[in-house]
Amino acid sequence: MKTRYCLLTTMFSISFACPALSAVSADEARLLGTTLMPWGAEKAGNKEGTIPEYTYERVTPPPAYDPKRPGQYPDPWNEKPLYSITAQNYAQYASHLSEGHIEMFKKYPAYRMDIYKSHRTAQYPKYVIENSLKNATSCKAVNDELRLEGCYGGVPFPIPKSGNQVIWNHELHYGLYAGGGEGRAYLVTSDGKVILTAEQTLNGDAPFFDPNRTTPADPQSISGRFRVDFTGPARKTGEKLLGIGSLDQISPGIRVWQYLPGQRRVKLAPDLAYDTPSPTGGGASTIDEIMVFSGAQDRYDMKFVGKKEIYLQYNNFKITDPSVCPVDVYFTRNFPNPDCVRWELHRTFVVEARLKPQFRHILPKRIMYFDEDIWGPATGAGYDASGKIFRVEEAPYFPTYDLGYGHAVTAAVTLDLNTGAYYQSTFYAYPGGGIRETKKQPDAFYSPDGLAGEGIR
Repeated sequence: MKTRYCLLTTMFSISFACPALSAVSADEARLLGTTLMPWGAEKAGNKEGTIPEYTYERVTPPPAYDPKRPGQYPDPWNEKPLYSITAQNYAQYASHLSEGHIEMFKKYPAYRMDIYKSHRTAQYPKYVIENSLKNATSCKAVNDELRLEGCYGGVPFPIPKSGNQVIWNHELHYGLYAGGGEGRAYLVTSDGKVILTAEQTLNGDAPFFDPNRTTPADPQSISGRFRVDFTGPARKTGEKLLGIGSLDQISPGIRVWQYLPGQRRVKLAPDLAYDTPSPTGGGASTIDEIMVFSGAQDRYDMKFVGKKEIYLQYNNFKITDPSVCPVDVYFTRNFPNPDCVRWELHRTFVVEARLKPQFRHILPKRIMYFDEDIWGPATGAGYDASGKIFRVEEAPYFPTYDLGYGHAVTAAVTLDLNTGAYYQSTFYAYPGGGIRETKKQPDAFYSPDGLAGEGIR
């Protein structure tokens, strides 16, 4: 499953008569497994030694890890920061800072990044690695790159050639085949008030990553599904959301259904898309800002800028550990407590998104950075119509080290620089919180009838 339950979008797209963007040549594909890892990352470290060579580093669960609390991951290393970046010294590190992070340092004197040793902890199941290698010469993007064909359950484009391909890699990054758990969403207002906006039971799976399928996925088959059952606060108790996606962003795209107890019916929710405010975000995040970018790509021209070494929230175990960063410690005014955030230097793929003239969106320009090893960890900046950055997005990452594979990238944060408020879509550092691997739910569970049958008043 992509351990992301924030694809609260539908795809409204126009089909263009464009040729397929071809997969890479066999000669170029031979780089995979030699100088490049099978999922497209450079195997070597950087020349400064601040990004290590990929060595299949396995993270061993520490003594503090409790199997009875799966989904909560105590820090296995207990490392100290190498150095800290502050509003006073950020200029000397600007070459490794995103545009959004530079704005954070300019606006908030107390903002801080504690920089730790970089660990390349990506781990994939064998079949995902094999499928990624197949995709290099098989997977193609057609219809203005809004539809994928010939793609196996792995990284679609391990050697991406366009911005759209990078976004596809991000949106289809491997997490777990099936998973579930408990999470909360919070809004922190400009004056520092912490508001619980949702308490939710989360379930999802990714049929795209079906380990038993040996053929390419049908573009119209289900690529991923999520279901959210709200258990609090009182005003949201009993609400439910269901999302079903495909590899075709035109037809059928991603469909979302909503169950509202007051109406006692399930209805298709086409408005939960693009720059519609997140239903649990309190106005601090749009639907497609969650996880830096979620949903349809059709409203933007996606330009692949290149690669860059950037500080990302990485191996961020503290955000799952209630003994270290519970609610009253983690949520501070204007941004999460810097003591609870781990930053590492990693190579990223950079995409610049510009709004197409026939569409509208509150973010006409976006610059986004996606990790080369996992594709899910990311950071981004959103610009308003005047060209000013007013949103900063983060997609923190922590490895599911109890399994030996899998990547959890779900605790998305959106910071609104205009208001000083911010929103965290999922928070796990409380008793009972956390995402974990589960058995695959029956298909009926992920259906409108399933929502209706379990609905309560």
